Amino acid sequence: MSQPVKKPYTSELRAAQARATRRAIVDAAAGLFIEHGYGATTVDAIATAAGVSRKTVFASVGSKAQALKLAIDWAIVGDDEPVPLLDRPHVQAGRAEPDARAILASYAHDNGAIAARAAQLIAVSEAAAGSDAEIRALTADGHAQRLAGMRSLAGVLAARGALKPGLTVAEAADVLWLLGAPGVYQRFVTEQGWPADRFAAWLADALVTLLVDPGYRPG
Repeated sequence: MSQPVKKPYTSELRAAQARATRRAIVDAAAGLFIEHGYGATTVDAIATAAGVSRKTVFASVGSKAQALKLAIDWAIVGDDEPVPLLDRPHVQAGRAEPDARAILASYAHDNGAIAARAAQLIAVSEAAAGSDAEIRALTADGHAQRLAGMRSLAGVLAARGALKPGLTVAEAADVLWLLGAPGVYQRFVTEQGWPADRFAAWLADALVTLLVDPGYRPG
């Protein structure tokens, strides 16, 4: 008589369990980084907070620096799906607006939502960059990626014929990069107590004033 075949775990179930474990570790690490800072947070503390072993932290996420990178990446996009920010439907929809002013309003709204999730973690990374080479590289890469995104957005504005005369795409990108920095959100919303929607409206207005030709009309 043949023995009954044991029902195996499906690959989908294993993948889901691994993803849940990874999510728990990164979430735990993010909370500890914000509360205690990068240097004071240990892998053992992350493991304890996530309810896993130290070995599982390394197997699932990697180093402490990698945990911070994932925490920032996921905070920026809002989840752990492997879809870049610029490929997200809401970002694509915002950039498809015919009016450059509407594009900037959409960007300002999205910027506030991202900063609300990621600004504290980015501040942790910047604070640790001076003493940790791996975090310094992580921070520099984050700045470069954000600048590349702003160059792409500035290019969209230029394609609409919206930029002020004499303002180059590179200069417009620099303005977007500066005013859209997470630290600006932190100063206004976290420190000064501005409502998030008020900040988004201010940012959109400031960017339109600085970047858009007053005589611009949507095509």
